[in-house]
Amino acid sequence: VGGAMAADGGGSAGQPAPERVLFPPTFSVSEIKNKQRRHFMFLRWKQQQRKEKLAAKKKRRKEREALGDKAPPKAIPKTIENQRVYDETTVDPNDEEVAFDEATDEFAPYFNRETVPKILITTSDRPRGRTVRFCEQLATVIPNSHVYYRRGLALKRIIPQCIARDFTDLIVINEDRKIPNGLVLSHLPEGPTAHFRMSSVRLRKEIKRKGKEPTAHAPEVILNNFTTRLGHSVGRMFASLFPHDPHFLGRQVATFHNQRDYIFFRFHRYIFKSEKKVGIQELGPRFTLKLRSLQKGTFDSKFGEYEWIHKRREMDTSRRKFHL
Repeated sequence: VGGAMAADGGGSAGQPAPERVLFPPTFSVSEIKNKQRRHFMFLRWKQQQRKEKLAAKKKRRKEREALGDKAPPKAIPKTIENQRVYDETTVDPNDEEVAFDEATDEFAPYFNRETVPKILITTSDRPRGRTVRFCEQLATVIPNSHVYYRRGLALKRIIPQCIARDFTDLIVINEDRKIPNGLVLSHLPEGPTAHFRMSSVRLRKEIKRKGKEPTAHAPEVILNNFTTRLGHSVGRMFASLFPHDPHFLGRQVATFHNQRDYIFFRFHRYIFKSEKKVGIQELGPRFTLKLRSLQKGTFDSKFGEYEWIHKRREMDTSRRKFHL
């Protein structure tokens, strides 16, 4: 502490203070017993670290500008994503087996333009206000979707009625303590069915600097970073919810971004400010999904056959191991 405090003191009157290191190499904030003094010194240490980092960044920038075209390439920072453990199920775009499977799977009629998406959005039994508002806003994002609030009707009875009325997908929003916490997506009439854990739900009024209400135009769809066979199946499920041909006049985009097996959903409108600049406005709602299981066929909690189940103790052995 004495060394750190000595760095603050100047010389005698009229004499410039000698240059000293703010904190000695052996300095440790944890050795300070006084809590307030320890917090104060920690903030000063963090400030010094930021200044040194900024100075080093400016120095590197000047060196690159001086070298010009001869400057070495920028170093790629290490992240969890670019250190990902290789997954043997990663899809090769030129793989004939993958192309054959996608041409014959349950979503093939949609991608062959044989079916038009028609979505039923329902909830858990007797939903509360926040879940109701979320379903209403989700219906404005997905074209040709219809909201039905359940009143004691089992899903096994709803699914045959959906098939009889030519619905192609069923979305069920579950809630816990009045907060939406789960999403079940079932592709009709033959499945598959995916169960997601939902978190970080934000309605439109809770989003800062949001744009105006979305229009009835069919949005563009962006599916980002679904690289494995499982990820391809999940991405194709999301794609089959939206019409084949988006209305570019509406300038609306629905994005499903997979990062570390968390699927972030955002709904934006883009605006052309000039020939070179484009701005975006978030319209909402926003939420995050985490895949819990993928089941063959339609929803069946007792006798359903599961293709994939997330088992935390067996699968989450490494932070760099991802499944989507």
